[in-house]
Amino acid sequence: MSDIPNGHDCSADSTQHTLQQQIEAQPCPMKHECGDNAEKPPLYLPQPEDEYPPKFEHAMEPIGPWATGKVTCSREGGITGLRPVADRYSITRYAPSEWRAHNLNIFQQSDERIYDAQVAADRAKQCVDQVYMTADKMQLETTEHLKTRANVVYHWKIKLEHAIAAIAEEIELLEAERRRVQRSLSILTIPLSIANEFLQLRSLRLNSDLVRDNVEEQLTKEIALCTEIRDLLRRTYEQIEMQMVELKSAKSRAENDWSDKIHTYNLDSVCVNLSNDSPLLLWKAGATRFPADQSIPTSYDHFTQEVLTDSETAKQRSIKLRSTLNDIYTKSIKDLCDQATCVDVALANNVEFTQDCLQQLENELLRCLHELANTEKLIETLRSSTKGLSNGMKLAQTRLDNRLNRFNVESCRDEPQFALVEEVKLLGEHISAVLAELKRAEEVQTELVKARGTLEHEIMVKRKTLHIDKERGQLLRTFFPSNTKLAGF
Repeated sequence: MSDIPNGHDCSADSTQHTLQQQIEAQPCPMKHECGDNAEKPPLYLPQPEDEYPPKFEHAMEPIGPWATGKVTCSREGGITGLRPVADRYSITRYAPSEWRAHNLNIFQQSDERIYDAQVAADRAKQCVDQVYMTADKMQLETTEHLKTRANVVYHWKIKLEHAIAAIAEEIELLEAERRRVQRSLSILTIPLSIANEFLQLRSLRLNSDLVRDNVEEQLTKEIALCTEIRDLLRRTYEQIEMQMVELKSAKSRAENDWSDKIHTYNLDSVCVNLSNDSPLLLWKAGATRFPADQSIPTSYDHFTQEVLTDSETAKQRSIKLRSTLNDIYTKSIKDLCDQATCVDVALANNVEFTQDCLQQLENELLRCLHELANTEKLIETLRSSTKGLSNGMKLAQTRLDNRLNRFNVESCRDEPQFALVEEVKLLGEHISAVLAELKRAEEVQTELVKARGTLEHEIMVKRKTLHIDKERGQLLRTFFPSNTKLAGF
C-alpha cells in the first residue's frame, strides 16, 4: 500500500555508497605510525628524531647583515619555539618539524571529519530507513482509518437512502389520500344538495301536507350528517396538508444529509485511492487546521440517527393518519348509507301512505258525488211535492173562497166547510214540513258541495305531494352517489 519507500531515489543511494567505498579504500597517511609495521613514516609527517621544541642545525641570529628586523615571536606570545626573522629577502617562518607537525594535524583533522561524515551518513541512513518505515506504517494505519470511516459513511448513506425511499413512497401514498379526500369533499356536496333540494321541493307541498313528517326529519338528519362528515374531512385534509409539510421537511433534511454523505464518501474514496505517485499531490498550507464547526464522531452519529428518527417518526404519523382516514371513511360511508336508507324507507312509506290516503279520498269523493246526486234528486222530488201540495192548497182555498159567496142561510157551517178548513190546515202543515225538508236537503246539498270541494282539494294536495315525493323526490334520490364515489375512488 505504502509508496513512500518507492519515492526514495535508489540511484542516488547506490552512487553515494560507491563513493564511500572508494574513499574508504584510500589509505590513511597516519596508518604508518599506528600500525605494527616499523617502517619509517613519510618525510612530510613528524619523524622520530624530531624534538620539541626543535633544534636548528644552523641557527640564525636574529640580528645580522641578512636580517634587519627583530624577534617578534616568543614563548610568552603563545607560540613555542624560536622563529627566524623574516624580512624582504626571506619567507622563512617555521621549522621543518613544525611543518611536519602541521601536516600531521591536517591529516588528523581530515580523518576526524571523514569519520564524522561516515557516522553522520550511517545515522542519516538509519534515520531515513526508520522515518520511511514509520511513515509507511502511519500511512497504512491512516488508510485503514479512511477505509473504516468510508465504510461508516457508506453505512449511514445506505440507511438514509432507504429512509428517503420510504418517505418518498409515504408521500405518494399520502398524496393519493389527499386527492381522495378532495374527491370525497367534492362528491359529498351531491348528497347534501340532494337533501337540500328535496327539502325545498317538499316546501312546495300544499296546506295540510306541510307537516314535519318522518321524511323531513330523516332529511334533516342527513343534512346534519353530511355537514358533520364534511367538516371532519376538511379537518382531516388540513392534517394531511400539515403531515405532507412534515414529510417533505424530513425528506429534505434526509436528502441534504445524504448529499453530504455522498460528497464525503467520494472524498474519502479519493483519499483512500491516493498514493505517493498520484499526479494530484500538492502542498496544502493550513491543511492540518481544525475548523471550529467540525463535529465529533459522537455528534455525527447522533445527528444522522436523529435525522433517521425524525424521518421514521414522520412516516409513522403519516401511516397512523392514513389508518385514521380509512376508519373515518368506513364509519362515515356506513352512516351516510344507513341514513340514506332511512330517508328512502321513510319516503317510500310516506308515498305509500299518501297513495292510500289519495285512494280513500277518491273513493270518498265518489260517495260524496253519488250522495250529492241523490240529494239533488231529493230536492227535485221535494220541490215537485211542494208544488203538488200547493195546488191542493189552492184548490181547497178556492173552494172555501167560492163557498163564502153563498147568500143568506145558504152560508152554512156544514160538514164540507169544516172538512175544507181541516184540509187547508193539514195541507199547510204538510207544505211546511216539506219545505223544511227541502231546506234541509238544500243545506245538505250545500255541505256536500263543500265536502266535494274539500275532497277535490285534498286529492289535489295529495297528488301534488305524491308528485313531489314520488316522481321528483325518488327520482332525485336515485342520483345519490355510490359508496365507491363517496370513498373518493
